[in-house]
Amino acid sequence: MRKLEAFSGILSSNKSENPDFYNWNRVKLRYCDGGSFTGNSQFHNGTTTLYFRGQRIWYAIILDLLSKGLNTTRKALLSGCSAGGLATFHHCDNLKTFLPKNATLKCLSDAGFFLDIRDVSGNNTMRSFFESLVALQEIKQNLNTNCTRALIQPYLCFFPQYALPFIRAPYFILNSAYDVFQFHHIFVPPSADPRGYWNHCKLDPAACTPFQLAILQVLRYKMLVALTIQRGSSTGGLYINSCFAHCQSELQDTWFAPDSPIMHNKTIAMAVGDWYLSRRVTKEIDCPFPCDKTCHNLIP
Repeated sequence: MRKLEAFSGILSSNKSENPDFYNWNRVKLRYCDGGSFTGNSQFHNGTTTLYFRGQRIWYAIILDLLSKGLNTTRKALLSGCSAGGLATFHHCDNLKTFLPKNATLKCLSDAGFFLDIRDVSGNNTMRSFFESLVALQEIKQNLNTNCTRALIQPYLCFFPQYALPFIRAPYFILNSAYDVFQFHHIFVPPSADPRGYWNHCKLDPAACTPFQLAILQVLRYKMLVALTIQRGSSTGGLYINSCFAHCQSELQDTWFAPDSPIMHNKTIAMAVGDWYLSRRVTKEIDCPFPCDKTCHNLIP
């Protein structure tokens, strides 16, 4: 897989690049199902049958790994970026059921904390998308049952902010308060900006008007409110910086490098390592943009 994928950042085997996890066994799950490994349905559109088998793929991968040594593990970290980060919310506790009883499992979501938030035009763009996705792939049956029982609209449990209170395993959430995917596709999707008023701001935060920056602070505020339970958790970790980025744990420049983003003298790698190894519980929340001068603004 190295020919196609860079094993860098948290996946690096170089101690100088990844001091706490460099000598771990690493498994990278290739994402292919469109539902963060949660679907189990088939849909006939009139000419073709479409199969959504993410949940089965997840089980098949884990069963295969158990035979390769996962069944004797003492420590495990389930992590993921973007849709993979979302998958960690839905499979964290499930993975624990496969591991030895004395094994330590903790979970890390990188850029997977997708918000249930209205876009700038007032529409529930992401809520509508998730509702359709859950229905199409019959995901409800694979969501946290305690969550689905607690909410009138069970599909909302696909959102991390509603699933999080029901997850038992220790959890670390790494996210930008101005995550560029959420900014571009959830908070200011093209449907909410037909005249392109936000185009320059999306390409370069420095080009945002004072009014646009004020609106973007709403995105940050909503994320911090949604993370209230995590901020009060005795076992949960947080690293919410103010960089315009999406996924920071698998990129060496943002994970652990001389010029990596820093909060209170901590890189992301240091914060995650401190939390996982119980050196200290790290909860870092950045000041609002544009105060952080260590950011790598990674605009796609």
